[in-house]
Amino acid sequence: MDNAIKVKRLPRDPGLSGWNALLEAPPPPRVCEENITADWLVIGAGFAGLAAARRLSQLRASERIVLLDAVRVGTGPAGRNAGFMIDLPHDISAEGYAGGLEKDQRQIAMNRAAIGFAREAVEEHGLPREAFDPAGKINAATTEQGQRQNESFAAHLGRLGEDHRLLDADAMRNITGSEFFCGGIFAPGTVMIQPALFVRGMADGLVRGGVELFEESPVTGLERLGPDWRATTPQGSVTAPRVVLTVNGHANSFGLFERRLMHIFTYASLTRALSDSEVRTLGGEPRWGATPSHAQGTTVRRISGTGGDRILIRNRFTYDASMEVGQRRMATVARGHDRSFAARFPMLADVTMEHRWGGRLCLSRNGVPAFGEQKPGLFSACCQNGVGIAKGTLSGMLAAELAGGGNHPMVADMLAFEEPERLPAEPFASLGANAYLRWKTWRAGVEF
Repeated sequence: MDNAIKVKRLPRDPGLSGWNALLEAPPPPRVCEENITADWLVIGAGFAGLAAARRLSQLRASERIVLLDAVRVGTGPAGRNAGFMIDLPHDISAEGYAGGLEKDQRQIAMNRAAIGFAREAVEEHGLPREAFDPAGKINAATTEQGQRQNESFAAHLGRLGEDHRLLDADAMRNITGSEFFCGGIFAPGTVMIQPALFVRGMADGLVRGGVELFEESPVTGLERLGPDWRATTPQGSVTAPRVVLTVNGHANSFGLFERRLMHIFTYASLTRALSDSEVRTLGGEPRWGATPSHAQGTTVRRISGTGGDRILIRNRFTYDASMEVGQRRMATVARGHDRSFAARFPMLADVTMEHRWGGRLCLSRNGVPAFGEQKPGLFSACCQNGVGIAKGTLSGMLAAELAGGGNHPMVADMLAFEEPERLPAEPFASLGANAYLRWKTWRAGVEF
C-alpha cells in the first residue's frame, strides 16, 4: 500500500434496510466540514468500528477519538445484518457450520468475549432488550437430510460440551407457527439484535461519552504525513497518528489486501406489519430466529416490537467484485424471497413485503480475518467471514487493544492467523465463485 491513497470507490448498498426504516428518523448528521487533528481516527461505524471506538475510549479516556462513517449509522452493512450474534461455530463455507474441535473451542471463546463486550456496552448505554435480546436461536431443517445435518452438528456440540436441544416437527410448529420445518436445534447462547437499533444506540452512547462521530463523511483519500495519517473527506479532513480501519471488504478500496478479499452480497425482505387476525392465524411465538441447516438455505426471523409483528426472509449469496449490484438482481432475488415466504407461511397469503435490501459481507478464501498493523500507525479490523456481529465486535475491540497498548490475551490469537489467501485473477474469481455459490444453493434444495 502506498503512503498516499486515492480511495478507489465509495460504498453503495442496494435498497432501504427495513431495520432502519422501522425506527424514527435520526437528527441531522454532524458532517466533517473542517480540518481536524485528533489522537485517534476510526474509519467505519459498523460493529467493528463502534467496538474499536469504545475500547479506545476505555484505554485512552483523555485522548481525542474521531469516528468517521461514509453514510448514516444504521444504513450501511451493519444495519442490514440479519441480527444473529452467534456464539457457536458458524462457518458459512462448511456444510454443517462446524470445524475441528480445537478450532471451534477457540472460536467459541472469542465469540463469547465479543458478546460479553457488547453486553457491557448495552448495559452502559441503556439500550432496550429489543436491541440486544439473549434469546438463543434455532438451526432449522426442512428436509430429512437437513435434520441429519442438524443431528451431526448436535453431536459435534455434545463433544464440545455445549448446551443445545434438538427439536422435532411439533416443537418447530409450536415455535414458528409453520408446518414447513421438520426439526431443528435450539442453542441458547446466540443474542438476537435489531441491527439498526443496536448500532445507532451504540453510536449515541459513544458520543455521549466523548467520542466525536461524523456521518456522511466518506474518506476519499488517506495519506501518510511524517508520523501522522491524514484522511480526507469531501469537505474536510482528520489528521491523527493512529488509524483503525474497520470497513470490512471496503479495505480493498484503500489499497489493502488486494485480490485477497471476496465481496459477497446477501439479501433480505421484511413483511409489512401483520394484522391482529394474521398474528392469530400464524400462531407460534412472537420472537424467534432460525438459520438454515444448510448454510445456503433461508434464514427466517419473526420480530415483535417497534414496527409491529413482522417476518424477515434472508437468502441468496452472490459474489460481486465491484461491490455493487443492480436492480435486475434485486428483482430476481425478490421473486425468490416471495417463494420462500409462501412455502413457509401459506396461511399468510395476503401478506406482502414492505422492505427489500442487500448487504455486503466479506470472506477470505481461507476463512481468516484481515487484522493487524498494516503500516506504522495504520491498523485493520476487517474481513469478518460472514459472522459480522460477533467477529466484527471482537476484531474492532482487539484492534484497539493492539493499537492502544492493551493486554487482552486474544490479540495474540488474532495475530496468529495466517494472511488471507490470494484469489484468482478476474474474471476467473467471479465466474468460479458464482458458479460455486449457485451449486451450493442447488445443494440446499428445499432448505432454500
